[in-house]
Amino acid sequence: MVEEVSALMKATVLMRQPRRVQEIVSALRRGGGDRLQVISDFDMTLSRFACDGKRCPSSYNTLDNSSIVSEECRKELNALNRYYYPIEIDPHQTIQEKLPHMVEWWTKVHNLLCQQKIQKCQIAQVVRESNAMLREGYKTFFNTLYQNDIPLCILSAGIGDVLEEIIRQMKVLHPNIHIVSNYMDFDEDGFLRGFKGQLIHTYNKSSSACGHSSYFQQLQGKTNILLLGDSMGDLTMADGVPGVENILKIGFLNDKVEERRERYMDSYDIVLERDETLDVVNGLLQHILHQGDWLETQGS
Repeated sequence: MVEEVSALMKATVLMRQPRRVQEIVSALRRGGGDRLQVISDFDMTLSRFACDGKRCPSSYNTLDNSSIVSEECRKELNALNRYYYPIEIDPHQTIQEKLPHMVEWWTKVHNLLCQQKIQKCQIAQVVRESNAMLREGYKTFFNTLYQNDIPLCILSAGIGDVLEEIIRQMKVLHPNIHIVSNYMDFDEDGFLRGFKGQLIHTYNKSSSACGHSSYFQQLQGKTNILLLGDSMGDLTMADGVPGVENILKIGFLNDKVEERRERYMDSYDIVLERDETLDVVNGLLQHILHQGDWLETQGS
């Protein structure tokens, strides 16, 4: 398989069970594009974690760092981040223990943002002026899925309006994309007054929990899933999807690498350590879709 998907030879690639990965990839290849759907997180999964040693902004940070948020609000948001982020990524706390903290964090952030008189018309400009970036190889990723009619569900605990605008400005917002996220609710004058629907945070991401099982019901026959995430909370994104036969879970390990490596390797089929590209994902897609000159080799 490594000979067939050369990107798997990268030094950033870790696999606890390469043989199991090979079995899943072979099943995905047999199913081809007709049976495939992709479910992905956005922040720090499709978007970059860092560039030239500097952290890249998440969809929330894109707003936090902008001029439409007051200095006072920015300080409060940073203080919340300093308090709650270590809890979010703490390998010693269970998800159950983290849940109330996540709800608290997101709720406080939303309340602060709603006090800022943010206007709908400002979002595009904020994104344009930000340092938000998609991972290297994003054009190949988004265009391959679109050209092969493969549905992409982005299930994000970020801000839907912002991440959608990032994808739009990168010119890859194709019709095969379905976004489930925290979308802003604007009043009749175009000012932010709240957020729509159920709150989505790091640890309640599943098709059933987000009330979007109807979307997955439409994808009958798409029984193979490529799942992309960067946190332990992303592992549940396909929970509730009906009729799943094969699922390959790829995890981006961006931060606190040494202390989280073992847990990620136990949970994700493929772990990409400090890898700011979509090379491995794109290589696997080419292989699954029988595109390119792949060597038909056998064995592990």
